[in-house]
Amino acid sequence: MKKLTAIILLIFVFVSVEAKLDLSRLHSNGMVLQQNAEAKIWGTSSPESQVTVTPSWNGKAYRCKADSNGHWCVSVATPAGSYRAYSMTVKGDGETIRIEDILIGEVWLASGQSNMEMPMRGFYNCPVEDAAEFIAAPPAKEKVRMITIPVRQSYEPLSDFEGSWKGAESATIPDMSATAYFFARKLNEVIDIPVGVVSFAYGGARVESWLPKEILQGYPDEDLSREAIEAQTHYVRPYLAYNAMLCPVKGYTAKGFIWYQGCSNVGKHEQFPERMTTLINHWRECWQDTQAQMPFYMVEIAPYRYKSRDQVSYASYLRQAQHEVAATVPNCGIVVTNDLVESYEKDNIHPAKKRQVGERLAYWALNRNYGFSRVACESPRAIKCTPMSNGAEICVELTNCHNGLNRWMEIEGLEVAGSDGVFYPVTYAYFEWEPKVLRVRSEFVHDPCEVRYGWGDFNPGNLKNVEGMPVAPFWIKLK
Repeated sequence: MKKLTAIILLIFVFVSVEAKLDLSRLHSNGMVLQQNAEAKIWGTSSPESQVTVTPSWNGKAYRCKADSNGHWCVSVATPAGSYRAYSMTVKGDGETIRIEDILIGEVWLASGQSNMEMPMRGFYNCPVEDAAEFIAAPPAKEKVRMITIPVRQSYEPLSDFEGSWKGAESATIPDMSATAYFFARKLNEVIDIPVGVVSFAYGGARVESWLPKEILQGYPDEDLSREAIEAQTHYVRPYLAYNAMLCPVKGYTAKGFIWYQGCSNVGKHEQFPERMTTLINHWRECWQDTQAQMPFYMVEIAPYRYKSRDQVSYASYLRQAQHEVAATVPNCGIVVTNDLVESYEKDNIHPAKKRQVGERLAYWALNRNYGFSRVACESPRAIKCTPMSNGAEICVELTNCHNGLNRWMEIEGLEVAGSDGVFYPVTYAYFEWEPKVLRVRSEFVHDPCEVRYGWGDFNPGNLKNVEGMPVAPFWIKLK
């Protein structure tokens, strides 16, 4: 009988420990909640137990019941964003948890691979340009906050992680994603309310790293056996980053996504559009966004010598695939980066100009989501080319050039070829007012029939429209 009593007591203690009221690390001191929304708050408690969440901004009690596994989730109405700090109490299982210093503002989700992961302090031999200036800036803990999910993998979906919200100041900025920080900083400067970022990026990750196993099972080129996965380099393994880093933040109420990834899919450009589109659609489903209202803004892969084979620029085809996704997926956009590198960075996959990348992402959000329609965000794209009657020139029709281009001399990255297929650099090209076409010629090409710009693994360019948006890389031929 004594043994039985002891066992019962041990079971009771074990159940009591397991039943302890808890919240996701996302819902902790310093968190930022999406303004004017039904923000989700979740955690664990005793199975079937009642949980009450009461925010200080309205004093209303929001109640829910934990499921049979002890998981609970409640949606809380949030007010308009401001710099006022709020609190929240969560009660259940006879316990009370209080969350302090909550800000209401705009929340964005930042993901991808190493160029999104890259912190303000930089990587080894890879600095972030002008980082010291921003690290040493006055504290902005009420303006920009970020929570970073640690880089890790799991064969099973995880529900939580180790981490906490950090406000922007000299002690915390060095560890923040540089691209995401500059995005949030610019956004805050313009809309003047707090901006929170949930950052979860894995250096070297493929698109397949961020898709669930259930979807990957439909791809014949993916061997999902444990043995095959373990044999791969860690950062390209399928679905493990999804399980460990996306699943714990899935559903955290946010405005949209920013994404910087693609380098590890170079050479797989033919399958990239379908898989990237699947990723965007699936992620929106994870956030119950059935109407594609959450914007998804991407960044071109960085110019870099990707060791392409047979003189074929697979990186250029991957960029082309990225632009295809941005053009065909609703509420999507892409940032061009071929003007944001220096010549000495051709063997550096982590170029230093992260501020411009983050700010260009912010321009998309400001233009499309916050009503600042005069903020330029979209790059000029080549639509078609036609021959001039003189036979010595070829004309390229470009979009988003209502005011013309930034130069017609000392052009970098522009090339033209004749019927022999040999390309020659073009340093002078005239942009006509009506119709809006770029007239291209070369003294070495007497029968121009194709023109390309920024085409190559590493072929930086300097053509922009008058508003400062760089021309997207292209290779276009006469039909």
